[in-house]
Amino acid sequence: MRTLISALFIGLMSLTSIQAMAASGGVHLDPVELDLSDKASLQRGAKTFVNYCLSCHQASFMRYNRMAKDIGLTDAQVKENLMFASDKIGDTMTVAMRAEDAKKWFGVTPPDLSVISRARGTAWLNTYMRSFYLDDEKTTGTNNTVFKDVGMPHVLWQQQGYLSHDEETGHLEHATEGELSNYDYNVMIADLVNFLAYVGEPSKIQRLELAKWVLLYLFLLFLVVYPMKKAFWKDIH
Repeated sequence: MRTLISALFIGLMSLTSIQAMAASGGVHLDPVELDLSDKASLQRGAKTFVNYCLSCHQASFMRYNRMAKDIGLTDAQVKENLMFASDKIGDTMTVAMRAEDAKKWFGVTPPDLSVISRARGTAWLNTYMRSFYLDDEKTTGTNNTVFKDVGMPHVLWQQQGYLSHDEETGHLEHATEGELSNYDYNVMIADLVNFLAYVGEPSKIQRLELAKWVLLYLFLLFLVVYPMKKAFWKDIH
């Protein structure tokens, strides 16, 4: 039985590794520390998302009023600062661009990002958004080491600057400087990934908040049940 369990564990770990390598195309992925309880980070990530992503990508499973409640904003704040594609707080985060037009302009319809963090993984997103590099052969002028020949342009080039790619070593270096330092840009991307992780599983925030109360309840229940167990079984032990 122990041998069978060990074999199953090794097989599961191998499958996970294969899936991770397949998702990244064999490129090393940089993990990112996320904190769904950090509402300031979620708010910054939401700002980046609506300003730079929502013009092409939608998050059609998320409603503005749900987002407002979860990340600590009022409906008025969301309407004033985060709603550019709709005027109804109960609307979902969709884009006005038609799918046919997007496919004609970009060669492919930009994917819905509602569950992209669960489909790709947060490490993939974190690495992808920091791995665009100059490529004269691409119509967009850039390529990506994580997603080769991606149709998406580098929308955050002003913040990061442009990178050059050494084909032999695979290293990325700054060809032009951006408005942000490397540290600040990495924080910006971490906030964006944090927000996308929230969008992919918004109920997780409530589950995490509820978990501490559940653990407290179980601890108090143990204090009551354990003496009862000792009393019931005292003549047997």
